[in-house]
Amino acid sequence: MYGWIWRHLPGNVWVKALMSVVLALAVVYVLFQYVFPWAEPLLPFNDVTVDNQ
Repeated sequence: MYGWIWRHLPGNVWVKALMSVVLALAVVYVLFQYVFPWAEPLLPFNDVTVDNQ
């Protein structure tokens, strides 16, 4: 997958490297702003099975 992206980016090595960093930051941004907040209620992190007695 990464090879396919690298081959399809325009420019020389430095331009491709810069565009790769920008793409990676965009993916991280989308994950943190949209995907993780949407999926958080579906995850069982708040289902505590230990009681204080």
